[in-house]
Order: sequence, then C-alpha cells, then structure tokens
Amino acid sequence: MKAAPARRRLPVAALAVAVILALAAVVLGVWRPWVPVPSSTPVGAAAGEQEAIEIAPAPLLLPEHPTVLVFGDSWTYGSAATDPTLGYAYRLADLIDGETIVNGVRGSGYLKPGLDGPAFGERIAALDPALAPDLIVLQGSINDRAQGEAGYREAVTAAWDAMAAKYPEATIVILGPAPHELPVGAETARIDADLTELAAARSWWYISPIAQAWITDQNYLSVIDVEVGRKHPSTDGHRYLAEKLAAALGELGDAPVTEAGESETTPEQ
Repeated sequence: MKAAPARRRLPVAALAVAVILALAAVVLGVWRPWVPVPSSTPVGAAAGEQEAIEIAPAPLLLPEHPTVLVFGDSWTYGSAATDPTLGYAYRLADLIDGETIVNGVRGSGYLKPGLDGPAFGERIAALDPALAPDLIVLQGSINDRAQGEAGYREAVTAAWDAMAAKYPEATIVILGPAPHELPVGAETARIDADLTELAAARSWWYISPIAQAWITDQNYLSVIDVEVGRKHPSTDGHRYLAEKLAAALGELGDAPVTEAGESETTPEQ
C-alpha cells in the first residue's frame, strides 16, 4: 500500500527532468561555450588593434597602346640628357608601345617650388583635365629633402587627392626618388619611407628605385653625370632608368615591355 505514492511521483520527476533538459538545450543553443565569441573588430582590422589591414593594389592593366602622364621633377624633365627628349619619361613611350605626356619641372617637389614652375600641388591644379591618361607615373622628389618633415605628408596627401580627383579613370603609380648620390642621404631615405607608407595606405603601387637598388656603387658613374649634369642622369642613365621603369611596370601587371633599341637593360658597370 505504500508503493502507490512512489508510482505517482515518477511521472512528475520525469517531467521535471524533461523540463530541465529542455531549458538546458535552449541555454546551450544560445550560449554554446564551445563556439568562439564573435569579435567586435571590424572586418579588415587587426585583432585587438582595430587597425585597417593594407590591401594589395590591383594588377596594373593597361590598354594596348596606353597614354601615360609622367609627372615629376628635373629627372622627368630630362635634365643632363644631351636633349631633354632623350630623358627617361620620353623614352618610356617606345618601351610600352604607347604615348607619354611629360610634365617635369626642375627643382620642384611636394613642398619646394621649382625653377620653372611651382610645387607639385599647384602644378597638378593647372593640368588640363582633358588629358585623360590611362596611367599616371608620379615621380620624385629628392628636392624636398631640405624642407624637413613638417607638412610633408600633408602636402603629398593633398597633391595625390587632387591628381586622383582630376583623372578618376587613371591608374596612379608612385615612382619614388632615386639617389643622386651614394650613400643614400637620410632625408632622401625618409622621403622614400614616407611615400611608401602613404601609397600603401591607398593601395597604390609604389616603385622604389632605392629599395630596388637601381643605382649602386657599381653602376653609379654609368647612370649619373657628376660633372656637367650636376648629379642628374646622363643620356645613357636616362635610357637605363626608362628600361628599369618599363620593366617595373610590366611586373605590376600586363604592361608590354621591350628593350630600348640598341641598349641592354643595364649600363656598363
């Protein structure tokens, strides 16, 4: 007679266990401690640092016969070549089977006005918006090495913003300063580092003649005219630089690259 109460409690106990299991399933379905907690770090940011990850630039794609605006300083102008039109910027046209529009001002930089025109920012503002280049090579400049760090990055940013706004369909490749003397000066190295970082932040291609050792102790006198040219590239030096630039552009994508006529890719060392 005492067994009946026990039989009545069994369904109640089973029901309680079922409720507990159901609640546990709900809790575990929400919590699931074995699943990592979703991160609040934005997509593309470094965990714990909230810093944006640099995105590699897209491959450089050019039409069959590209139009290239080469913008820069005296090296772009063609200084120290026997004729400025033998400068690297002009020679580049044949190497890529295209056309180059050359805009070089001697002594000009992002901060420093040039001998024949203002600093980069004002020069960019004066460019004809109807040029419609496929590619812009923005070169230099060692001319800012005496101007110091103050305002430099701001001037670069403003100039690049203006260039990108004026030619929104063009691809922009930054060609950093090449050493006019060796060893590379501290301020020239600082400019190269600043431009490297600023270009990476925009996912723009950056070509560094310094990092890629275009000019070395072995070929320095073959590339740089240290006498009449006042440490600018000689005619052969400009030819060499054109070939190095064409090859570098080719490595960024599908830009056609050929040899510069009678020359080899490296001057006699």
